[in-house]
Amino acid sequence: MIVDDSVQNKQYWRKIELVKKQYSGAEHGLVRGIGVVNLVHSDGTDFYPIDYRIYAPEADGKTKKDHFREMVLNALMDKGIHAKTLLFDSWYASVDNLKLIHRAGRYFVTTLKANRMVSLSKASGSIHLEAIEWTSDAVEHGLSVKLKEVPFYVQLFKLVAPNGDIEWVITNQPPGTFSKSDIQDANAVRWQIEQLHRELKQLTGSEKCECRKARSQRNHLACCYHAWLSLKVKAHQLGKSLYEAQRDLFRDYLRAELRSPRLSAFGIN
Repeated sequence: MIVDDSVQNKQYWRKIELVKKQYSGAEHGLVRGIGVVNLVHSDGTDFYPIDYRIYAPEADGKTKKDHFREMVLNALMDKGIHAKTLLFDSWYASVDNLKLIHRAGRYFVTTLKANRMVSLSKASGSIHLEAIEWTSDAVEHGLSVKLKEVPFYVQLFKLVAPNGDIEWVITNQPPGTFSKSDIQDANAVRWQIEQLHRELKQLTGSEKCECRKARSQRNHLACCYHAWLSLKVKAHQLGKSLYEAQRDLFRDYLRAELRSPRLSAFGIN
């Protein structure tokens, strides 16, 4: 399962309920919009959304981390999802979330913020991530470290991108279970939820609703998820991408209208 949030950009509308200033990864800054937290199930290749929550703390008093915990518990307890691993970014890597997943008998793969402190042993105390000395074996198989207030050890990996950017990744998989390539594969799967965010916006018009009422915005988003799912099923049947499936729908419609227009030019049949 994969968890991440997205912002439905509404920066040009000032009187829409649910809209608030929040950070958008797509814009790399604060924008006015409606926040949505998504939970996606993936088999590594194909994926489907199984839950989503609208971030509206003024209405329900819940943070994004609260929505995270509720969706995960609902998926495991009520929906009977058997996924063993959860993927998410550093925003959701709080102590409570990590303990919740570990207690549920599931594994997590998540990133850490660069300022996080870890302990290699009781004697060494906590040190900064960048202060760790990495051997070739540690790079390949990770280091066993302790996070503050987390009552179990995790495996820490250091991933360096070709441009030099560093990503710190942890998992509660037993030592020796995950290698560097396994972590990279898991990170690649995590990006499927970004594909969902992009397709929802580009193919269903999820950001384009101008209704002012919160209920109308909620209904619009629900319809967008249903539309995305219909496109996904149709595209799978046709062996095409969602973009091709949508384009075919419009092409067939335009051809039919050109052959037999329901509204003729100048009102002449």
